[in-house]
Amino acid sequence: MKLTSTSFADNAPIPGEFAFAIPAAEGHVTLSGNRNPHLAWEGLPPGTQSLALICHDPDVPSRGDDVNQEGRTVPASLPRVDFFHWVLANLSPEVSEIAAGSFSDGVTAGGKTGPDGPAGTRQGINDYTGWFAGDDQMKGDYFGYDGPCPPWNDEIPHHYVFTVYALDLASIDLDGPFTGQQLRVAMQGHVLGEARLTGRYTLNPDVSL
Repeated sequence: MKLTSTSFADNAPIPGEFAFAIPAAEGHVTLSGNRNPHLAWEGLPPGTQSLALICHDPDVPSRGDDVNQEGRTVPASLPRVDFFHWVLANLSPEVSEIAAGSFSDGVTAGGKTGPDGPAGTRQGINDYTGWFAGDDQMKGDYFGYDGPCPPWNDEIPHHYVFTVYALDLASIDLDGPFTGQQLRVAMQGHVLGEARLTGRYTLNPDVSL
């Protein structure tokens, strides 16, 4: 299997239009286009009955003490954890690409609706659901894609890994607001093949990509 994109090349920077936030002259960051990037795949294994898609950031700080704090930085040495940006299941194997902006086009306070998604898909909640849980203006279930917004004071660039999975299941039986980890568990033993594409992003002007 092979996964490509016209939005960015593998291991290249992700353009700001596909991010949740971009750098700002004042206040560090401002909201961005938050469009899902274009994705296209080929070489599905024989027997593929459905596809699943996960986008995750493995570089999220495991501790939030220094995150977005003036006069401090998130050290590169800090252990990192996964943050899910897109959790998608039940995509037909007859579909070979996702157009840019077709699943997300703008920031939606409180999150986009779900779990029913475009083209008969099921979308899980991403980890902005937990991130905004204490914010009265933004809290809610964030279904579907919401793009990069790493800490503006992080010493490292973040990597966003898009993975398409070919499954031997016609559908994944997950109801309600399922998570990325729950989708990973549900796919165990059913993955016929997979392909990855990684983009890089930072909101720290002192960090190069």
